[in-house]
Amino acid sequence: MLEEALEGVVVLDFGQLIAGPVCGMWLADMGATVIKVEPPEGELGRQLGPPWLNGESVTALSGNRNKLGMAIDLKHPAAQAVVRRIIPGTDVLIENFRPGVMERLGLGGAALRALRPNLIRCSISAYGQEGPWSGRPGVDGIIQAATGLMSGISSPMGEPGKAPLPLADMTGALFATIAVLAALRRRDREGMGAELDISLYNSMLMLQNLGLATFHATGEVGTPGGSAAPYAAPNEALPTRDGWIMVAAYQQGRWGQLCAVIGHPELTEDPRFRTNGDRVRNRAALRDALFPIFQARDTAHWHATLVAADIIAAPVANHAEVTRTDQYASSGIEVSLDHPIAGTFRMPGFALGSRPAAPRHPPPRVGEHSRELLGRFGFDAAEIETLIVQNVIREAAPT
Repeated sequence: MLEEALEGVVVLDFGQLIAGPVCGMWLADMGATVIKVEPPEGELGRQLGPPWLNGESVTALSGNRNKLGMAIDLKHPAAQAVVRRIIPGTDVLIENFRPGVMERLGLGGAALRALRPNLIRCSISAYGQEGPWSGRPGVDGIIQAATGLMSGISSPMGEPGKAPLPLADMTGALFATIAVLAALRRRDREGMGAELDISLYNSMLMLQNLGLATFHATGEVGTPGGSAAPYAAPNEALPTRDGWIMVAAYQQGRWGQLCAVIGHPELTEDPRFRTNGDRVRNRAALRDALFPIFQARDTAHWHATLVAADIIAAPVANHAEVTRTDQYASSGIEVSLDHPIAGTFRMPGFALGSRPAAPRHPPPRVGEHSRELLGRFGFDAAEIETLIVQNVIREAAPT
């Protein structure tokens, strides 16, 4: 079971906002003990909204399930000593501060290796720990712009398009998780720790593998195509009487079948549309031919017709429509969590190869497990009380 794969692995998660926390959450979903470390006022993600659930940020709720929470003021003179006592019992450390912050806190690579030689440190940043842009701040939309994604999903009218989700952050979290798993595998085999440098910039370039390979092969910058795939046609959203339907009928047999089921078999003989290459080159003319046909009937009609003919198609659905489908219901992707403040909330679970297991516990409140965790790492009751009184450590108020 994947939810038990990392049992026994201890992760110290200094992540904030999205990329770092989501990486930690996925490791927790696979069974790791993940300790969310944040300042006494809470990490930045807790301040990001709307939306809110009873004052709790949905951004923070969506990236922190299955973790234990510790709140520590890293700027306090006594905090460094606390973290140094925790590091020897830690297998993985995740942080997504700007490069240099951990070093200024006395927790740079050399200091961490001295405490735990085989520690796996995963640093996530906008542009990486080195290079001409390493010191620049960068958030998701900036990375989408800087890596060419925004240009690539522009509308045909030329307005830049931004994926309406934190795609760079989620992609960075994905590659960070893969890197941590690979480093754990190597440590099991060779006993070595690792310094992992994950940049959102490189992650987004990796995501655009085909597009960049195509550019290098041709030297041509793609033109804005909206929903259209630059390498195939028809492979885009077509307007219907009441919405849009995405159609992928670029394979030659499916192109002929599409022309037959829409009642226009003559399109297969049009020299502009005979091959996929012809259709890509003459995409504007292809749209002129197909748009009026599809606009004559509604989306449900076309979807049923095309699916019956084994033509790859799907309505362009919003989230309300997605969550009403029988496929969504049967996928088992959704999990429900009960939070003491936010109440019950739903989100996609961790589903790789099997239905997601029910979450073990909801996202922690700020400092919810501070006292318990310090005890696990060998602090006695008097030490813990002193740290709380000195405001080095915060514990959550009772609910």
